[in-house]
Amino acid sequence: MNFKNLLLALFTVILGISSGFSQSTKALVGGTLIDGFGGVPIRNSVILIENDKITAVGQVGSLAIPAGAEVISTEGMSVLPGLWDMHVHLMINGHSDYDHWDKTYIDLFESVIMPSSAHQLLMAGVTSARDLGAPLEASINVRDKINRGEIPGPTIYVSGPFIQKTAYPGTEAFRWGVNGVADAKSKVKKLADAGVDVIKLIDQDQMTLEEAQAVVDEAHKYGLPVVGHSHRPEEIRVGLKIGVDCFEHTGLSSAPEYPEDIMLALQERSAQMNRGPLFWTPTVEGLYNYESVRDNPEKLDDPSWHLGLPDSIIRDIKASLRYPGRMSYFQLTPVRKPTLERKFSQLKQSGVVMLIGTDSGIPMKFHSQSTWNELDVWVNEFGYDPLLAIKAATYWPAVAMKVDQDYGTISEGKYADIIAVRGDVLRHISLLQDVDLVIKHGNRVK
Repeated sequence: MNFKNLLLALFTVILGISSGFSQSTKALVGGTLIDGFGGVPIRNSVILIENDKITAVGQVGSLAIPAGAEVISTEGMSVLPGLWDMHVHLMINGHSDYDHWDKTYIDLFESVIMPSSAHQLLMAGVTSARDLGAPLEASINVRDKINRGEIPGPTIYVSGPFIQKTAYPGTEAFRWGVNGVADAKSKVKKLADAGVDVIKLIDQDQMTLEEAQAVVDEAHKYGLPVVGHSHRPEEIRVGLKIGVDCFEHTGLSSAPEYPEDIMLALQERSAQMNRGPLFWTPTVEGLYNYESVRDNPEKLDDPSWHLGLPDSIIRDIKASLRYPGRMSYFQLTPVRKPTLERKFSQLKQSGVVMLIGTDSGIPMKFHSQSTWNELDVWVNEFGYDPLLAIKAATYWPAVAMKVDQDYGTISEGKYADIIAVRGDVLRHISLLQDVDLVIKHGNRVK
């Protein structure tokens, strides 16, 4: 190398150091790593990050830390992949009156409401989320602004408007009715052309079988998964016939369990491994915890849900929650609650792959709090293995959305979406209510 080139190389190194180039490598050192695959945690872990990707995973003493790396101590912490929430509603923020909310704030969904919800999710350790129902343009624009780094939030996968037989009056901006096979295909094509990530189908039992089948077939033609409501037994039966990829919820009724024919059909579908897993998002915490919140409403005063919202909207939400026990939305919930554990157990035994999702945004359920509560109910109330619950919030959602080559686990080549909490999260899953460290795409955001 001649003298001129030597000076140029030296100048480049100095410039790189002064601009933080030498710190583009991060090393998370010392914590107990739960990598998302469901295996034995790795003690004294080392995770190396270069820019936005994970480059190496190992242990102290066996994986060298590059000179000049930014070392982030995770001693005394549980380290795990960023959480997924597979059923959120960015367009709502816990207000109890949907009709008032939609009429008053629909023009603010894109500019204020949805960005606020997304930011709250990210601060709660949710680095990926599936938004199931909002106006199409707002959904696409908010997702893309997050992806471009213009606003903070998880990586969002959007459905845009619901597809259903008939839109409820006043909801036509985010619920699209279908009238016939050609219309069903046209509506799905419009969503696909706009760039949605998933199709949301509800009330499929009210459609003709041909209409419902056309929704699924058209979505699959464009490589889009279809999620379907499972509030009524016939919705499940139709959903299985037409090939829905993922069911949502555990049912609106107080029936004590799923009918026997549905359980046999789920087992038969789960046995068809050539079709891949059948996914199910139970969304139980909003129902299970209602009476606790009603009787002990202190958590409604938690300011974490204020993030990104103007004072006027905060006051409106607070006013709507003044009488938690009077909300029509939850009047049947005390009768439904005893059925949840039985239905959850049936789903677990049927062979479906269950996913963490919350219905976050429904009355009294805030984006800053819902996801950890879902994990808590699974583990502490329903006895679900905490390692598998974390897998249902990390690995399996990425598989369901066909992005597991980039997300879902802490492993080489994946995007560096990583969270950490102080203490043993496998013994105390509720530690996730206060996530200490959030890294998204290699950037430390909390």
